[in-house]
Amino acid sequence: MTKLPTWADVVLVPVISLLLAAFVAALVLLAIGQSPIQALNVMVEGALGSAYGWGYTLYYATSFIFTGLAVTIAFHGGLFNIGGEGQALLGGLGVSLVCLYLPMPHWTMTLLLAMLAAMVFGGAWAAVPAYLQAKRGSHIVITTIMFNYIAAALLIYILVSVLRPTGSMDPASARFPDAVGLPKFHDMPFLQDLFLKYGPDGLLKLSKEGLPTYQRVPANVTFFIALAACFGVWRLMWHSRLGYEIRAFGKQEKAANYAGISSFKIIMIAMILSGAFSGLMAINNVMGQAERLLQNSAEGAGFIGIAVALMGRNHPLGVLLAAILFGFLYQGGASLGLETTIPIELRTVLQGLVILFTGALDIMVRMMLGWFFVPKTATAKGAA
Repeated sequence: MTKLPTWADVVLVPVISLLLAAFVAALVLLAIGQSPIQALNVMVEGALGSAYGWGYTLYYATSFIFTGLAVTIAFHGGLFNIGGEGQALLGGLGVSLVCLYLPMPHWTMTLLLAMLAAMVFGGAWAAVPAYLQAKRGSHIVITTIMFNYIAAALLIYILVSVLRPTGSMDPASARFPDAVGLPKFHDMPFLQDLFLKYGPDGLLKLSKEGLPTYQRVPANVTFFIALAACFGVWRLMWHSRLGYEIRAFGKQEKAANYAGISSFKIIMIAMILSGAFSGLMAINNVMGQAERLLQNSAEGAGFIGIAVALMGRNHPLGVLLAAILFGFLYQGGASLGLETTIPIELRTVLQGLVILFTGALDIMVRMMLGWFFVPKTATAKGAA
């Protein structure tokens, strides 16, 4: 297969894959008697047409950035971490313990402790499958999948038996103190004017007394932490000795061992870092949005992170862009379900098509493009 130029591999292949996914999605809509143009307009308006829509799009994207980075780190170490969902659940447990039992006078201090707890809990949950692979040869894909179910069962037990408030029937923790609530976008002075411009169709609503009040959106300060995480992963993987060792081990384990790189060390470090970033996702939805620990706090973001990493070519910048795309699909898909007769499950179809063309059929797209990038020398020899 012809090697593509870097710009074609990074830009052209994902764009063509997206166009193919959109084309097939249009055919699906036509097959069920719906208009693809109408569906696209509703999705764009619902996800990007107002500050309210942007608030939800960026909220979803924030979670996907963390889980996408988690998969990226493991992938560069030659590991396929499918346990992001369970690691995010345990990260949420760490966040809730800090917020409930170690509240600080100001949210900034609680945030630092909650981030540390989320990373420790998520990393510790990933360390067990890592050890089983490094020492016992257990396949990381199988063990991380199994640990998702164990994490879910463990979390339900803790919620019902330990954290559930007395007299409550809901399998959830108590609400966090108001002092630990993270600032939302519409609470930030430099973003308030943007939200006010949208009037009744955006965030500004009239209360029962006729006074203007805000609809709360879940996008919060965690988005900026996610951006910093992208930069941090880039520095780690491409500008540090540890990152070089992880990438070298992922490319060729035997050669890395010959160069003195320990398999046990890299497997453990890569998976612990991966689990730590999955755990960090809980800052966004547990501390930033729900403000309590719920049974399904991960919201499926652990699995979406796999698609985000694949589409982002396992690079932090690509992960950021892919996460925003999937945030658009989530919020736009919700608008489809609310404003049209198109079933909301179409969102899952769209996600599946994007995963199909950017992952499973990636080689097909590369082979198609290969015909346009055949070296001139090869063309001349063929003609001769």
